Amino acid sequence: MKIAVINEVSARDKNPFIVAALEKTGHQVFNVGMCAGDFEVELSYIHTGLMAAIALDSGAADFVVGGCGTGQGFLISAMQYPGVYCGHITNPLDAFLFSQINAGNCISLALNKGFGWAGEINLEYIFEKLFCGELGAGYPLERAEPQRVNREILKGVSVKTHKSMPEILDTIDSGSIAVIKSHKPFMDLVGEYNLP
Repeated sequence: MKIAVINEVSARDKNPFIVAALEKTGHQVFNVGMCAGDFEVELSYIHTGLMAAIALDSGAADFVVGGCGTGQGFLISAMQYPGVYCGHITNPLDAFLFSQINAGNCISLALNKGFGWAGEINLEYIFEKLFCGELGAGYPLERAEPQRVNREILKGVSVKTHKSMPEILDTIDSGSIAVIKSHKPFMDLVGEYNLP
């Protein structure tokens, strides 16, 4: 699985912990958000939510791990876009239930609030449980089929309630697009994706 790490400016110092914990999962990790010591571009949760949607829509990533100080801003931002199914994850049980029941493609982490002693260990345990088996396998197992049906219904709702990504990108704030386009690691990931 291709996983993009896209955290914003307030959480850039937590970026090395996220990447180190994800690399232990054996998945392909692309670190394309704010990094510790990165001061060239300041990505807010507005930018990183849009970046998550672009990474998923383009196929450059199968899954996005994002976050901000509380995890709420990134979550709200990412959920504005079609095809993004994001969960707010604060502990390993959240991660397990999200992966087994909701089978989303994006998570938002609280990277400042509550990130104290052993925060990096909590991240390792979160990713261990998030990727412990097939996404959407169901929990409890006897609820797997109704949970799958509900996910498909939600996908249909998303298609009906959102514009397409090309329509969104044609009408979105050009300043946000300019900031995203100036962030080289992200542009290297999405390559030829049609940004205005």
